[in-house]
Amino acid sequence: MSGFIDRVEINVEAGTGGSGCVSFRREHRVPMGGPDGGDGGRGGDVIVRADSNLATLLDYTYRTRFQAERGEHGMGNNKTGHSGKDITLPVPPGTVIRDLDTGDVLGEVLNDGDTLVVARAGRGGRGNTFFATATHQAPREWQPGEEGEARRVELELKLIADAGLVGQPNAGKSTLLSVISAAHPKIADYPFTTLSPNLGVVPLSGHRSFVVADLPGIIEGAHEGRGLGLQFLRHIERTRVLAFLIPVDAMDWQAEYDGLRSEIASYSAELATKPHCVVFTKIDLLGDLEPPDIHAPYAFGVYAISAVARKGLDTLLAALWSKLLEIRTSAAARAGDAALP
Repeated sequence: MSGFIDRVEINVEAGTGGSGCVSFRREHRVPMGGPDGGDGGRGGDVIVRADSNLATLLDYTYRTRFQAERGEHGMGNNKTGHSGKDITLPVPPGTVIRDLDTGDVLGEVLNDGDTLVVARAGRGGRGNTFFATATHQAPREWQPGEEGEARRVELELKLIADAGLVGQPNAGKSTLLSVISAAHPKIADYPFTTLSPNLGVVPLSGHRSFVVADLPGIIEGAHEGRGLGLQFLRHIERTRVLAFLIPVDAMDWQAEYDGLRSEIASYSAELATKPHCVVFTKIDLLGDLEPPDIHAPYAFGVYAISAVARKGLDTLLAALWSKLLEIRTSAAARAGDAALP
């Protein structure tokens, strides 16, 4: 397979805090110096940060254990130990972090610069100065530093795209993406040419653009792991709109459409409710741009294109942009209503 890695397991450990110090002042002409033991320093956190320069979790297949610095111990003269340095793990935007032992989702980093602390450092222990009182003027108590959190976590990348191209192998997804964007997916006349998702930015007039994902072919049983199955179905989850691509040389257009819808619904009922359209590809084989008859009552449109001949693309892209704009406007309105007192 290519270098696209979208799921890894790693071990992370935050730094342990430094221990407190037991010390007493030793100064000339101060024979009964009081306690001056400082506190230990805090350990370092383990932080996951989204980095838009990354597109895969490949780096975490070479190294799987990460540990932040521990805090330094306290010292005399009420000196607090230095805190340990945090360790930051860069990941692509759209990465979900899950605790493998509990199954809990710790969080996700969606946008460039988003951060999430996945293992918290231990605090430093108290030195003997902390325990001094009017009746206990020479304490010898101290505290050890707390241990940092240690976790076994899963990093799972789910691509963020506005529109996802869904179809069986050789439905024309890669060809379409290569024509409407600057992406260069592998294109050939045999099944499963696309072994990893490809993203492309589709430029429109007026400085408008949206992101399209070309996803590996979906076959019957994909939701159970057949073909490339579950390995890439997860990447459809974050798309806002789906385009079901059906080549006109398919044996049964209706059966192919119904099969794709069934696989999506079997994988995720929520995913099945996303807005979608039907796109007939390779329409040049029929000699016209009229979409064939198909029963798709929940689709917001049925379109016919020829990516090779560059026909019907403007109509399709305009429809996708219109639907995306509608979704964004609706989301903004809901966010505004939620902010009202």
